[in-house]
Amino acid sequence: MGVLNVTPDSFSDGGLHFDAARAIARAREMLRQGADIIDVGGESTRPGAAPVTQDEELHRILPVVAALAGAPVSVDTRRPRVMREALAAGASMVNDIEALGAPGALEAVAAADCAVCLMHMQGTPATMQQAPHYDDVVGEVKAFLAGRVRACEAAGIARERIVIDPGFGFGKTLAHNLQLLQGLAGIAALGVPVLAGLSRKSMLGTILGRPDAERTTASVAAALLAAERGAKILRVHDVRETRDALAVRQALEDA
Repeated sequence: MGVLNVTPDSFSDGGLHFDAARAIARAREMLRQGADIIDVGGESTRPGAAPVTQDEELHRILPVVAALAGAPVSVDTRRPRVMREALAAGASMVNDIEALGAPGALEAVAAADCAVCLMHMQGTPATMQQAPHYDDVVGEVKAFLAGRVRACEAAGIARERIVIDPGFGFGKTLAHNLQLLQGLAGIAALGVPVLAGLSRKSMLGTILGRPDAERTTASVAAALLAAERGAKILRVHDVRETRDALAVRQALEDA
């Protein structure tokens, strides 16, 4: 899954693809590099981020989604109206950091024939990194995601349409993130595909002491570790580099 933030303020690529034409060109480049899904987002959810209006979010993403019609496009949003309009414009997946928790979100996805990714987050983007706490981060995240899967099924969303995401960096310390990565196989045991989004995140910056632009190698390493522990979708900024690493891993397995 290639990351495409059509925002001025996302933590890594904010502003790079804010213009629709540049965003579309970047999406096509990632598809050529081997991305299976393009994840289009119009609202930054980095720690401390302020929300944007629904109209602004739609203004940012709809031209990009429409231009990529026919390609597998995910829309990264937590708002039911944005979900509905993006799906009507050609998106085939909803990637929701609130796990369809907003009023009307379950109904918006249930009414469509799309995939959905349910993510765990403690708090909100504005507050989530203010002293996050867990007694058992793996167990608590797993229980939350299991509950959201049940809520989706009760709303008429078939299990085959559902992906789960433990939400690395969303209300977690470095220790929490590392524990989640260690325990990812236990989350995968829920029986639905797991998405891992570790690319360029601050946890890697804490480990390396480097800015986000210098975290490519660490991001690829983290993606491989997630794949080894059961992740089926890797949400990344560096598609070609991640694909190359996965090709080496696959060659070893085939041998």
